[in-house]
Amino acid sequence: MDVAHSALAGPVEIVGAGLLGTSVALACRRAGLEVVLSDTSREHVRTATGLGAGRAATPQDQPQLIVVAVPPDQLGTVIADVLDRRGGVVTDVGSVKGAPLAAVADHPHVERYVGSHPMAGSERSGPLAASEALFDGRPWAVTPHARADAAAIRLVEALARICGAVPVTLPPDEHDRAVARISHVPHLMAALTAARLTDAPQAHLALSGQGVRDVTRVAAGDPALYGQIVAGNAKAVAALLTEVRAELDALIAAVSAGDRTGLEALLDRGVTGTRQIPGKHGGPARPTGSVFVSVPDHPGELARLFADAGEIGVNIEDVHIDHDPGRPVGLVELVVDRDRAEHLVASLESRGWVTHR
Repeated sequence: MDVAHSALAGPVEIVGAGLLGTSVALACRRAGLEVVLSDTSREHVRTATGLGAGRAATPQDQPQLIVVAVPPDQLGTVIADVLDRRGGVVTDVGSVKGAPLAAVADHPHVERYVGSHPMAGSERSGPLAASEALFDGRPWAVTPHARADAAAIRLVEALARICGAVPVTLPPDEHDRAVARISHVPHLMAALTAARLTDAPQAHLALSGQGVRDVTRVAAGDPALYGQIVAGNAKAVAALLTEVRAELDALIAAVSAGDRTGLEALLDRGVTGTRQIPGKHGGPARPTGSVFVSVPDHPGELARLFADAGEIGVNIEDVHIDHDPGRPVGLVELVVDRDRAEHLVASLESRGWVTHR
């Protein structure tokens, strides 16, 4: 990244050296920017600096941009404090944009604040979970308000690009409705599904496969953090949950009555929804097919499989790994362009792999 051609030349201050804050810091350092770090946890600052994310901030620092990466309940207070103490542009990386903006709407320097939200994260937390590549290729919402300074908006957009992300500009309230739909409600649905496993008999859990892992993965996130996020976006989340409740009632009625037509209509809506999710690089989703390969569970086999797929000339769009509880092998699902799936199967089998579609 050629920082000289960017509006952002640094220094950048990161307030909150957790997963997101440290990842932003590492991405900025990758781009050659000076980064300073502050956090109420000295241990987080020590850990982040040890990872090469920057140095500890001092009162004498004069950052061009301050990135607030603290828990949702603290955003409004910390943003206001930073606007008081520092003279640079201020952004935050919180999951909800309306609430922090409302908290600082009457601040005399609110024009220097532009909210933002990188659409990336992890079920893990803390600086040790951070990565300089966390935002590569991911959307990064930039949510300017009516009084935001144009130069401040450009600076936050530059931050997104420097971190490897794709800036997407939209109003704060529209952002909150969007993330309720594509993040907050799906997380709550995953939590409800995972909760059904809490008291499940061991014999039931022994049948677990990749499907239940995929559906429940995000439910492993920090309940306290996600509780803050959902509470901060309560209006938008509640509206969508009401829609889900109506469809759940219809689903229960269809299943109870053995109404195959009604059930298939609901399932078809789900298929249609999955097709609306953008594909790689934000373009339309391309039809894909899955090739399943049995891989011996010992070192080097997975690397050999990927190398063979590369030599065959088929690009792997996604990969999932499931372990066979009864045998020392793993079942690897390679998601590829649908038109290339049969070629991949034939070519892998010619190299000795056991496959199926």
